[in-house]
Amino acid sequence: MKQSLQLGMSQQLTMTPQLQQAIKLLQLSTLDLQQEIQQVLDSNIMLEVDDESSKNELTANEPKKDNPDEVNTESLSTDIPEELPIDTTWDDIYDNNSPPITPQTPTSLTESSDFEMQYSKSETLQEHLLWQLELSSLSVKDHAIAIAIIDAINQEGYLCISEDELYQGLIKQVDDLEFDELQAVLHQVQNFEPTGIAAIDLSDCLGLQLQALPPFTACKEVALKLVKNHLDLLAAQEKLKLIKRLRITELKLEQTIALIRSLDPKPGLQVENVTSNYIIPDVFVNKHKGEWLVSLNPNISPKLKINPFYSGLIKRADHSHDNTRMKEHLQEAKWFIKSLYSRNETLLRVAKCIIEKQTEFLEYGAIAMKPMVLRNIAEELELHESTISRVTTQKYMHTPNGIVEFKYFFSSHVSTVEGGECSATAIRAFIKELISNELVKKPLSDEKISIILKEKGIKVARRTVAKYREAMSIATSSQRKRLL
Repeated sequence: MKQSLQLGMSQQLTMTPQLQQAIKLLQLSTLDLQQEIQQVLDSNIMLEVDDESSKNELTANEPKKDNPDEVNTESLSTDIPEELPIDTTWDDIYDNNSPPITPQTPTSLTESSDFEMQYSKSETLQEHLLWQLELSSLSVKDHAIAIAIIDAINQEGYLCISEDELYQGLIKQVDDLEFDELQAVLHQVQNFEPTGIAAIDLSDCLGLQLQALPPFTACKEVALKLVKNHLDLLAAQEKLKLIKRLRITELKLEQTIALIRSLDPKPGLQVENVTSNYIIPDVFVNKHKGEWLVSLNPNISPKLKINPFYSGLIKRADHSHDNTRMKEHLQEAKWFIKSLYSRNETLLRVAKCIIEKQTEFLEYGAIAMKPMVLRNIAEELELHESTISRVTTQKYMHTPNGIVEFKYFFSSHVSTVEGGECSATAIRAFIKELISNELVKKPLSDEKISIILKEKGIKVARRTVAKYREAMSIATSSQRKRLL
């Protein structure tokens, strides 16, 4: 084979740094966007938060701005190219390590965070029990046994191992340990708060809570006897057998069961504080003069502007390294403001289009949800489906029916008797409403729910009803049945 040089021409599509940044911002959630904005503020000396001017709220009825950064950059006398050559990469001009050297440090996003968003470390169940242990007067040997017992308690408050296993593990660590000593320390730990802690099983847990009740509590002795000997009959709802074995009346049984239901089967969860994740809506939907209006949440991102001090230092005839870096920072800042504006505008357009198609949801709830897919919005707005997918992922809308994710409005459809279509979300709402209104002594089966839906004109098979029911974490009809 002979080697030779050949010259050829070809064309290929290349994503510019501006487009890469716009796509990145578009798919970020609210929290990720705030972190990204803070990172850019820390790395770019040309960007700062505009604290003096009021935040402009972008609504669906406001006219579009031709150039969102025109107000902030119109005073610049330096000609900065709007586009860089397509053979450049974002890393060539984007400097994440540049320290913020501004005369006035830009306001941090964390400084304006709400007090509720600043969480302290929550106390665990083990820490709560160890705190009570330090307040008790136990010997060194009993203290070591109590620590081992506390370590064996799970999050719900139960011992995750049996007493025999606990004894076999401690006999090698504690000298001259007797099984009675372990049980004595266990009883002391069971007197800690919350009541019912360190129980062996559910029967033991309920029994500990009943024993802690005042002596004059009605039905206390009967309830103790029931949870210790006949808890399986209560679970099976064997009403007649319970009356016979406890030798009580039906009214007395109902009072006893009411007392047992007032107890906590998982006492450990009282101490384990679960940190709530607050959702910040991206858009608000409100009704004004009979018309539904969509507005962007002004708090999801601060209003940014170009720093006039540093932008004024750029000299047109100066080609020094510092001046070149300042030009790059200025170009990066302009790109970021445009990308942020484009993200907000696209988000608002998609939200407005969704509301126009799902107006009945706002009026009547999930039962009136219409079937809709991403393609419907993409064709309406002349955008690609991938763009709609990015916009609707991890974006939330505040509606009169609660805060819902954009993805909630998109669902498959089921054919109706009249040849129309019904949203799967609406069908799930129908099923949930039917089950919530059913008789607890005679709950609706999946087949019965399917028949009721067919009477309403919705053709849904029994297995489809079962699938939707399981997706909503609703038990079967036999498990929902309650005789007591």
